[in-house]
Amino acid sequence: MAALLTGILSILGYLSATFLLLKDLFKAKTRRPFLIIAWIAVSLHAINIALVTDKHQGFNFSFFSTASLISLSIAILLLIAVLDKPVEKLGIVIFPLASLMLGLEIAMPEASFTPVSYSWQMSTHILTSIMAFSLLNIAALQAALLAIQDQQLRSHHPRKLIRSLPPLQAMESLLFQMIGYGLLFLSASLLTGFIFIEDLFAQHLVHKTVLSILAWIIFSCLLIGRSRYGWRGNTAIQWTLIGFILLLLAYFGSKLVLELILKKH
Repeated sequence: MAALLTGILSILGYLSATFLLLKDLFKAKTRRPFLIIAWIAVSLHAINIALVTDKHQGFNFSFFSTASLISLSIAILLLIAVLDKPVEKLGIVIFPLASLMLGLEIAMPEASFTPVSYSWQMSTHILTSIMAFSLLNIAALQAALLAIQDQQLRSHHPRKLIRSLPPLQAMESLLFQMIGYGLLFLSASLLTGFIFIEDLFAQHLVHKTVLSILAWIIFSCLLIGRSRYGWRGNTAIQWTLIGFILLLLAYFGSKLVLELILKKH
C-alpha cells in the first residue's frame, strides 16, 4: 500500500511540474516552484522503488522496472543540471515520460519475481550503464531541441519558445558537455562489462555489447570532430541522435522483444 501511494503521489508530482513548465513555456525565466515539486516527485519515485525492492528482497530488472529506474535517473540528472544550466524546458518531455514509466510499472507488476543479488563488480557495471544511458538520453533530447531551434532561426521567424531558449552556441556547448559526461560513463560501463562478465554468448549480451561499442565509437568520433574540426549544427545533431538510437536498441531492444512480445523472462 505504501509503495502504491508513493507511486501515485510521484506521478501527480511529475505531472504538476510539467504543468508549471508548460505554463511558463514562453517566458525567459522559469519560476522555481516547479523545481520543488519536481524534487518531491523524484524523491517519492525513489522511495517507491526502494519499497518495492525491499518487499521482494531484490530489484526486479524487468522491462518496465528498469525503464522506471532509468527514467528516475534521467529526471534526477536533469534537476541537478538545472542548478547551473538553462535546460529546465527538457522537463516538458522528461517528467511525463518518468510518470508514464512509473505508471506502467505499477499497472503491470511481474507475476513471478526472482530476486537477484549482484556482486559489487556487476553492480558497478549496471550503475555506470544506467548513468551513461541517462546522460546520453538528455543529450539526445537537447539535440532534438537544438534541431528545432536551428530550423526556426534559419526561417527568420522563431517562435516564442525558441526565443526563450539560450543562444544557439550556448545550446551546442551544453549538448557537448552532456555527451562528454555520458561517454565517460559509457566507457566505464564497457570496461567493467569486459572485465566482469565472463561469457557474453551464454548471457545473450552480444547484441548489447556490439551496439554499445558502435554508440561509443560514434560519440567518440563526434567529440574528436568537435575538437579538431569544429563540428557543429546538423552534424552534431545527427550523430548524437544516431548514437543514442544505437544505445536505446542495446539497452531495451532485446528486453522489449523477449519480455513483451515473446513473453520470456
